Amino acid sequence: MNDAPYVLTFGETMALMRTDQVGPLAHTSTLSLGIGGSESNVAIGLQRLGVQAVWCGRVGADSLGSLVEREIRAEGVDVRTVIDPWAPTGLMIKERRTPATQRVSYYRSGSAGSRITPENIDEQLVSGAALLHVTGITPALSPEAASTLRHAVEGARAHHVTVSFDLNYRGNLWSPESARSVYRDIIPLADIVFAGEDEAVIAVGAGDPEELARRISALGPRQAVIKLGADGAIALIQDTIFRQSAVTVDTVDTVGAGDAFVAGYLAEFVTGRGPQERLNTAAATGAFACLVPGDWEGLPRRHELPMLQTREPVSR
Repeated sequence: MNDAPYVLTFGETMALMRTDQVGPLAHTSTLSLGIGGSESNVAIGLQRLGVQAVWCGRVGADSLGSLVEREIRAEGVDVRTVIDPWAPTGLMIKERRTPATQRVSYYRSGSAGSRITPENIDEQLVSGAALLHVTGITPALSPEAASTLRHAVEGARAHHVTVSFDLNYRGNLWSPESARSVYRDIIPLADIVFAGEDEAVIAVGAGDPEELARRISALGPRQAVIKLGADGAIALIQDTIFRQSAVTVDTVDTVGAGDAFVAGYLAEFVTGRGPQERLNTAAATGAFACLVPGDWEGLPRRHELPMLQTREPVSR
């Protein structure tokens, strides 16, 4: 890794199997194999936008673990993995039950990724980062993973490293009550907080998006960004409200769009761009992610960002 500023993130990335056709999984004869994980999605998004990213994770001593490591490294991300000989790499399966809906099933209980410990995150990587990005998925995996997230965040704060926290609620991992307790513990330690509207309600109670942003900011973060999907986003940044419209596209798959939004925002933040430009890029990267199946494959490179504004279908 060179001396350029880098964003550090860590978490569980799983192998991903998905159907290539609409219908019940039980009647599907073929599945595509790939990978997916919120934190590695963000790392890949940052890397494609020209910001060095480092991803730390724990995978099994199996072919799926090799796949995870190889795919993330192939995107230029600095990959720091621990190989766990006693636990498998996690797996998720996407089932496109109707043309407009899909179900995601997880097989990650006791997985290698859930066994991440503070010792798996190099303290020098934390202290030297421009920004540490974490999500609410990690503490939901296991007590060890929760302890690792808290340790890394406290280490970042001790070295004056900016902390970004995406609530990223997963209902099949924990209850809203359990999530709220952790959210209320981590939010005051973060500088930037991202949340979907429903996730923000879990953390701070019901309210309109602007009120949710203000309540989150009141807990300590200087920036609170509420992701509103097709309605865009609203952000409270140092006591000023900013609004962002969504970019309209023909949606194929929305999984990973929130991670893409975060990657776009953080890429502009780390490179010193202003609030509205951060949100503009975030909206564009989120839209790009919706254009293809898969969690991260559609993430744009910086030179591709203007493509969503052009009316010319062919560039020569």
